[in-house]
Amino acid sequence: MHRIGLDVGSTTVKAVVTDENGQILFKQYFRHFSKIDQKVIEILTELADKFPRAKFAMSGSAGMGIAKALGVSFIQEVYATKIALDNLNLSAAATDSDSESGKTDKIKADVAIELGGEDAKILFLSGGLEVRMNGTCAGGTGSFIDQMAALLGVTADEIDSLAKQAKRVYPIASRCGVFAKTDIQPLLNQGAAAADLSKSILYAIVDQTVGGLAQGRKISGNVVYLGGPLTFMSTLRECFDEILGLKGTAPDDSLYFVAKGAAALADTEYILEELIKGITDKPAATDYTTLRPLFKNDSEFTEFKTRHNKLHITRADLSAYKGRTYLGVDSGSTTIKIVIIGENGELLHQKYSPNKGNPAEHVKEYLEDVYASFPHLELSGGAATGYGEDLIVSAFNLNGGIVETAAHFLAAKNLMPDVEFVIDIGGQDMKCFKVKNGAIDDIFLNEACSSGCGSFLQTFAEILGYNIEEFSELSLYADAPVDLGSRCTVFMNSSIKQAQKDGVSVANIAAGLSYSVVKNALYKVIRVRDKAALGANIVVQGGTFLSDAVLRAFELEMGVNVIRPDIAGLMGAYGAALYAIILEESEKTETVSIGGINDIKVISREQLKSFTYSSNNVRCSLCPNNCALTVTNFSGGRRFVSGNKCSRAVKGSVGTDNLNIYDYKLEQLNKYRKPNPSATRARIGLPLQLNMFELLPYWHAFFTSLGFDPVVSPLSTPETYRKGQADIPSDTVCYPAKLVHGHIHDLAAAKVDAIFYPCLSYNFDEKISNNHYNCPVVAYYPQVIGISNPVTKFIQCFIDLNNRKTLIKTLHKSLSEHYKNISHADIKKAVLAGEKENTLYLSRLRARGNEIIAEARNKGLGIIALVGRPYHADNQVNHGIPRLIAAMGKAVVSEDCLPLSPVKTSVLNQWTYHARLYSAADFAARSPDINLVQLVSFGCGLDAVTTDEVRKILERGGKLYTQLKIDEITNLGAVIIRIKSLLAALDNK
Repeated sequence: MHRIGLDVGSTTVKAVVTDENGQILFKQYFRHFSKIDQKVIEILTELADKFPRAKFAMSGSAGMGIAKALGVSFIQEVYATKIALDNLNLSAAATDSDSESGKTDKIKADVAIELGGEDAKILFLSGGLEVRMNGTCAGGTGSFIDQMAALLGVTADEIDSLAKQAKRVYPIASRCGVFAKTDIQPLLNQGAAAADLSKSILYAIVDQTVGGLAQGRKISGNVVYLGGPLTFMSTLRECFDEILGLKGTAPDDSLYFVAKGAAALADTEYILEELIKGITDKPAATDYTTLRPLFKNDSEFTEFKTRHNKLHITRADLSAYKGRTYLGVDSGSTTIKIVIIGENGELLHQKYSPNKGNPAEHVKEYLEDVYASFPHLELSGGAATGYGEDLIVSAFNLNGGIVETAAHFLAAKNLMPDVEFVIDIGGQDMKCFKVKNGAIDDIFLNEACSSGCGSFLQTFAEILGYNIEEFSELSLYADAPVDLGSRCTVFMNSSIKQAQKDGVSVANIAAGLSYSVVKNALYKVIRVRDKAALGANIVVQGGTFLSDAVLRAFELEMGVNVIRPDIAGLMGAYGAALYAIILEESEKTETVSIGGINDIKVISREQLKSFTYSSNNVRCSLCPNNCALTVTNFSGGRRFVSGNKCSRAVKGSVGTDNLNIYDYKLEQLNKYRKPNPSATRARIGLPLQLNMFELLPYWHAFFTSLGFDPVVSPLSTPETYRKGQADIPSDTVCYPAKLVHGHIHDLAAAKVDAIFYPCLSYNFDEKISNNHYNCPVVAYYPQVIGISNPVTKFIQCFIDLNNRKTLIKTLHKSLSEHYKNISHADIKKAVLAGEKENTLYLSRLRARGNEIIAEARNKGLGIIALVGRPYHADNQVNHGIPRLIAAMGKAVVSEDCLPLSPVKTSVLNQWTYHARLYSAADFAARSPDINLVQLVSFGCGLDAVTTDEVRKILERGGKLYTQLKIDEITNLGAVIIRIKSLLAALDNK
């Protein structure tokens, strides 16, 4: 009797037919494009002609509903895969599909890595079955690859072939398809090569799979690659091999392992024609939660349109206009918006289009068109905003640039002077801000997820075969919008496919997605608890709000009427044009010479005729960071540098960015890297992360006193993360902790005799808090390292730096187990040396902090207290944020160089690092010229309480609270936009 296994996945259908011995007689693989029932019927019809009766079973993420309706056996896909792998172990030959030399008889699989359309799994097969699967995120799967291919304008296969030509790798987010676009789009705008981006995307997939699923369990032995992406993409397999340090195998029929397992377990015979009839007659699902229709009747829609048609911006005809004109450009992540306005703010001309990764070319074409169409036009000034702000300002000699939040605020305030809240939903980001007393008072930006932005809707519209305008129109009269929640873009794609398969209309899906966008903005980004707190005068803008469906969903969810300007999608560009008028009026514009002609504010029609530009990639050599730069040269001698984490590359010299305590910290810590010339004992490794980052002076002096040669791990780089990635046991632990694993590998490579890494429940008691605990991760991560990295002699002990007597005893006992002839007196002397050096280091740090503040005040510079943890001094952790702020004309100090004093708090103040933040916030609140920005690493579980308390302390002094969240993947372009927004808000405040 033949056996049929059908694997109905999130994006594909796979079918196999085997004989009683498990030999495959037939196999087929194709995409179902959400037409699941139709495709299953097609394959069963084809099989019924050849195998009218057979034992039959189903599997796959989208197969359960069909199996339930038909009453046939459903095999959980992990179990099906395990059965197929067991059969492979017994008799099958496995080959790498790209290499004839890869054949191996009777292979025994130790680990299987499977990537599907929306699923990712790692099966550990040795020592008992253990399965790791993606849960809350579908990044790094086949659908993720499809999205990235569409962004690059290539196929998934072409991503693989392009990656073979790559020369460099960029950090790309993989946890979220929309965030990955936010990383890639600026790189495309800056001229990054498609080959380099392709390889970067493949590495991002490896990062997501290994870091997110393996969670510290070693992937070793015979590794088998399964699923479509790993079958078809040989370069992806090579990336996995490189990161894992092994040679994996893609077996024959690697696409069909779930279907093969289902076939092997099929035990009931069916007539296929009856199965086909069962699917045809299957009733539509009715168990979906539905929402209120956007419009119950025509009168509701008419009232809605009438109300929103009232607010019109003043317009005029450019061909007849006689006054001064100003250009505004919003170079966004996916679109380019351009306006020309008159001297009183009247709109004269506009353009809104996709930027297709080349914003400079789009602006050039626009200017050529308007100059040709309006021969009398002479632009009096111009300004730009958005991701491409600096590029556009440099390319076309505009008056200046303005950060996005400020541009949108200017536009909203111009149309509604008493505006209280502005929410802007763009292509890949959201910006929301409260307005108080005519100034931006608080800013909300999407952080960990970008589901719910404009590209979110556009992606689903395209998947369902509509353009975005048609999709929105469908939503308006949907009778029962389906509640899809607000989830990861890729996972929601699966929900939509299931809803469509179950008979839910496209109109109801479209309306449900409009609700999802709004819920994501309100409850994930703004985190609204009291809707009334947003105020009564709310302005909505951004291209996404051009959709009547999204706007209506927002009003229904909020329970209030809001204002949507008739130029909602152009508000950033309009605000930039208004800013150009302000620059001219305040005489802040510096004249730039183009081609020897002075006093030109915007590139003229004559200069535009000879306008050219070219880009090349270089490495900056002005500091050890060696930033990867993209340098764009424009005709007339101008240039634009991107990728820099400070202003040195732009200035062409070291520059004057020396009012930055973070650079000073690294200079001081680097002094402890010199070898001990009088060492008589072994080389002992000190990993420079977490508690060791602050205590390096202490331990360096301690071991030097004992005659050891302390070896400090190198400063972190992206490679540091990759080296230790497979050892990381938790994807949710903070990035600094993840980096420790790579530092251990660096020390092992340096062939140190031992690694010393103690556990410290307590930090030094600084007398500013109720207690002085370390963060649990900082305190006890050495225990994790001791288990996951047994690569060398690992000395770990529990110590309290405040109890000298017990400390000496514990250190003597711990070190004596590994090294002879260390006396109690030796340890005591070394402890005293460590305490002395630690005191000197902190004294130098605080003295330099005082100098920076004094010099900044003397020069009239703004001062930013950039506060966080000691390890935020690591450039790989802070992503160059301190240097970016310093390059923007601010002095930068940190929490540990400010005066420490007890602060009255409403929480139990018992954590040393948090107590410093409270003390720094109090100092900033009492200092008129100091503003505080808090750095937060994702995964710091105590930060929610700390954030609220820091905010309260600052508000007591009338200061604005601002925060920057950082993670292992933080796009520099997005960071720059965010920093500019924050600094603009602080200056405005």
